[in-house]
Amino acid sequence: MPPSEQDRASTGRWPFLDYAADKAVIETCHAYLQIVGKLPTRGRVWTNHGWQLALRVTPRGFRTYTVGLGDHDAEMHFDCLANEIVLETSAGFRASVALHGQSVAELFQSLTALLERAGISTDIGGAPNEVEPAIPFKSDDRQRHWDESAVRRFHAAFRSADRVFTLFRSHFVGKSSPSHLFWGSFDLAVTRFSGKEAPLHPGGVPNLPDRITREAYSHEVASAGFWLGGSGIEEAAFYAYGYPAPDGLSDTILSTPGAYWHAELGEFILPYAKVAQASDPDAALLSFLLETYEAIATRAGWDRAALEIPGGQFGQPYDMASLREGRV
Repeated sequence: MPPSEQDRASTGRWPFLDYAADKAVIETCHAYLQIVGKLPTRGRVWTNHGWQLALRVTPRGFRTYTVGLGDHDAEMHFDCLANEIVLETSAGFRASVALHGQSVAELFQSLTALLERAGISTDIGGAPNEVEPAIPFKSDDRQRHWDESAVRRFHAAFRSADRVFTLFRSHFVGKSSPSHLFWGSFDLAVTRFSGKEAPLHPGGVPNLPDRITREAYSHEVASAGFWLGGSGIEEAAFYAYGYPAPDGLSDTILSTPGAYWHAELGEFILPYAKVAQASDPDAALLSFLLETYEAIATRAGWDRAALEIPGGQFGQPYDMASLREGRV
């Protein structure tokens, strides 16, 4: 039998999610993370596909990459357990701003003041990306909704997905992104690359320079991810797509229960609820990740033999000698 809700609560994995009930809180988290995510924009060298801007999932929330600012380094941590944003620096400065549903303008002002107190002079950006309308942070004075319990559930869902995404990454020896959270679209993603250049992306992402989108999709990818809902999917869901999408991809028949092709989005979709209610959620999600990747890579003509390896094991690498002899 699938684990009960009480079991979920005790383990902290795969919590219940309800997009309709939690939509306002999801939008608040997204808006707040847009500000936090801006910190590395001017403070880190651009890494392929904008990876330096992504946030890392931590046991407590989401953390920026370390930003070098003059003689010292700094990072921000969006703490979902303590309901605060923490700024820490190598100079020993540590302070936080409480999260309680304040307006984006108020939070932006508080974080700007926090950076000034820490002696950090950097532009954390003036408006959100990948959303419509993109109201400047300092002008967005709408009161927001905050629910501590809901935020903890969101974080637990992202933690659960992150663990499986990291396992999925271990099956691939080619170029792959880490599992990381993009604050513009508010989704956790892991992306594999074939090594071949892709056609120039047409751009057109709302309030995101085409230059950024085109660099992000400069090479062929098979990408998978998780988001809490929205963009035509009114529930939390996992997705997978290829860019460029190979011919015939939509004809793929998936074996993962509940997975389907979403014609409008041009992506495979697996509802989060199908994973959370499975007898083995990790296995259900991994099945979806593997078979959607295989469909994309096979139809796109990737050199799978050169790119794939056995899944990683805890505490030791795979046996290279046996692998080359064809025994693994």
